[in-house]
Amino acid sequence: MIIKTRAIVLHSFKFGEDKIIVDLFTEEHGRVSFVAPISSSAKAKIKKQYFQPFSILEVEYDYRQKQGLQKFKYVGIASPFVSVPFDQYKMVISLFLAEFTFYAIRGEQKNTPLFGYVINSLKWLDSCSEGFTNFHLVYMIHLLKFIGFYPNLDDYEKGFYFDLRSGCYISMPPFHKEYLSADDTSLLSTFCRMDYSNMHFFKMSHIDRNRLVDVVLSYYRLHVPKFPELKSYDVLKELYK
Repeated sequence: MIIKTRAIVLHSFKFGEDKIIVDLFTEEHGRVSFVAPISSSAKAKIKKQYFQPFSILEVEYDYRQKQGLQKFKYVGIASPFVSVPFDQYKMVISLFLAEFTFYAIRGEQKNTPLFGYVINSLKWLDSCSEGFTNFHLVYMIHLLKFIGFYPNLDDYEKGFYFDLRSGCYISMPPFHKEYLSADDTSLLSTFCRMDYSNMHFFKMSHIDRNRLVDVVLSYYRLHVPKFPELKSYDVLKELYK
């Protein structure tokens, strides 16, 4: 079956001397892994630079269900970035979120709303000139809407706690340890109501921002099997010291 689709690069690594393995989130087929030859020649049809994390590609391949690694027939840039590769903060944010998304949607089948959310988020980050300090937090929290673990926001009242296991607000601390303090719960509740257009109105310290990232990652680890510590997170924290 010949598939032509847009795709988002989540992860890639060198395989042998002249090959690369790439994990893509495709619009038409969900998560798909590929193996591709890599050449240093300027005339090469498939270039290594296509596979930078979160690059938006146009790809064509002959899908074979029993084949673990698919092979490209065509690869090209669908939407070139104009600012992300040249802005230190945007670059670090995109590298972190690419690694985060790689694990958060592992095994995802075709999911058009999720694909649209990710690609529109990337385009927003690339086009904005300021006010994106909280972008990664808003992205992580609202991604939960598309993978089934979004918190129940209906019952929040000041002083409540957030049960990380159940994804609900509660008036009293539970008997287990996986819950947020009243202060952290208030912070989470505020961010759940934000979007990219209004997030710049919310000012917070670097300490609080990193603390909330820790909270959100803990929530993912409880609900997404084998969600690991993210290697790029240390770089992100250094950026926001």
